[in-house]
Amino acid sequence: MDIATVIGLVTTLGLIFYAMADAAGINAFIEINSIVIVFGGSIAVLLMRSTLPDFINAWAKVLMKTILNKNEDSVELIEQIVAMANTARRDGVIALEGQMAELSNPFLQKGISMVVDGTDAETIESTLNNDLDLMKYRHGNYSGVFKSWKDIAPAMGMIGTLVGLVGMLQNMSDPKAIGPAMAIALLTTLYGALIANVLAGPLAEKLDNYSLHEQNNCAMILEGVIEIRKGTMNPRVLSEVLKSRLSPPDREKLAAS
Repeated sequence: MDIATVIGLVTTLGLIFYAMADAAGINAFIEINSIVIVFGGSIAVLLMRSTLPDFINAWAKVLMKTILNKNEDSVELIEQIVAMANTARRDGVIALEGQMAELSNPFLQKGISMVVDGTDAETIESTLNNDLDLMKYRHGNYSGVFKSWKDIAPAMGMIGTLVGLVGMLQNMSDPKAIGPAMAIALLTTLYGALIANVLAGPLAEKLDNYSLHEQNNCAMILEGVIEIRKGTMNPRVLSEVLKSRLSPPDREKLAAS
């Protein structure tokens, strides 16, 4: 579980609700028409801008990933690749078949499977690159749903503000109607800002960060698998080559292992 996401979300909402309660009470910030315009309207527009499968997957699968996901350890991945390079150098690539069951990364498992099957390096590289491109496209679609929500929610908030202002101006003669109309005008803007800056924006950036980490791991796997297939690079040299993709703390961790 990514505890940072949970702590950040809970703390942010807690502070906002505390400020609301202290200012005028939580009930003062609940307005049904504003909720319908901003939340309902923005979700409806999202459906128009996305395909139904992307929309469903973004909410049902990817959203949970931001909370439950934990980035795969790149250091452990390099150690696995180097260990298999040693095995292939010592016993031949066929010996890698016995280690495939221990691999948890499907991208690495596929690459090693192709090596064991005797597939040439060019075909392996082309196939894995296609998988990597498809993964980037898929991740872009999913995070794009939340990026769109970030843009749409404030716009729907502005629409609600205009609706509230029109209602207020049409009922200037009735003091009782001014308050509800003004509430719609102000609260829709608030709801739009909350969605964009507390939910959609951070979630989209979190998904992009996960995607970049996974892309880096896949590129590292691709490089390692190709070198294992070619069998021309010493495993120690391969370790140094792959280490160049790590952050400084991870490089120190790999050196200490």
